[in-house]
Amino acid sequence: MPTPIDNQAIIRFRRLGTLTIFAVYLVILAGGIVRASGAGMGCPDWPTCFGQWIPPTDEAQLPANYHEIYAQRGYENTQFNPVKTWTEYTNRLVGVTIGILIFLTAWSSRIFLKTDKTIFYLALGSFFLVGFQGWLGSTVVASNLKPVMITLHMLLALGIVALLTYTITRSQRDFIGQLDTGQLPAKIQTVLKVAMAMTLLQVAMGTQVREAVDFIAHEHSYIDRKYWRDDFPIIFYVHRSFSSIILFTNLWIVWKLRQGVAKDSLLLRTGYALAGLIITAILAGVTLDRLGVPPVAQPVHLLMANMIFGVQFFLAMCLNYAGKRQ
Repeated sequence: MPTPIDNQAIIRFRRLGTLTIFAVYLVILAGGIVRASGAGMGCPDWPTCFGQWIPPTDEAQLPANYHEIYAQRGYENTQFNPVKTWTEYTNRLVGVTIGILIFLTAWSSRIFLKTDKTIFYLALGSFFLVGFQGWLGSTVVASNLKPVMITLHMLLALGIVALLTYTITRSQRDFIGQLDTGQLPAKIQTVLKVAMAMTLLQVAMGTQVREAVDFIAHEHSYIDRKYWRDDFPIIFYVHRSFSSIILFTNLWIVWKLRQGVAKDSLLLRTGYALAGLIITAILAGVTLDRLGVPPVAQPVHLLMANMIFGVQFFLAMCLNYAGKRQ
């Protein structure tokens, strides 16, 4: 028989992996801030920023002909803005932090090599995906922020979160297996899968809306936000209406959890978190719709959408493992 793993080692792995997941969400938030503020080209090159590892704070620190230099590289109208430059640079620093954390997570997963090699290989796969994500980030800059590249960058972050969530949850099967789900309706897992599919569809529609908003923002030079809504595409109204279906579907799941599991159960706490995230996402969407697309609401709306899928995925994993003692 394989040698049992020290419980403290499992706890450390769970904590490190959970911290890494939250760090990925942090970089999603940072990326949303960069996109909403139009700071995506705050650093027109990669991995350096205006040719420097620590970006300048004043235009006087740049060559007098830096406009011509970057125009020759395909970046026209490169105007130094210290706020946008450091916003983008901070986003990159958060990305580097994730690289360190995911390496530590992969390294610590070696404790499962004798009991569940899948956990180790999943953690290792996450590490390589984060590396690919870094390369994709450089491609986003090189493409001069093409919307499709930005979208791919975001969707890969969603995939990394899902893979990490599966890895961490699988490592906690002994604990999750003790959860009592005997009073839950059998169809709750099916409804949850439908809810996850709906979330992905909503994210896909939201991506199209964001691409349209990026174009509108560029046309308005990122000012006069109160007029942007006049140019929103039809998909925005579909996206807005679909949110009500998502809300009621997920509230049904939370209600059934409230009826069928203990009040202090991990499942119920996760359900409450899911409801809170969806309501926050809808409120952020209403703010964007009714209050002139304020910059602060855009990254919040994006972050909530990503976290909703992550929590749904975690809940689905818990329901799958619950009641199955190892």
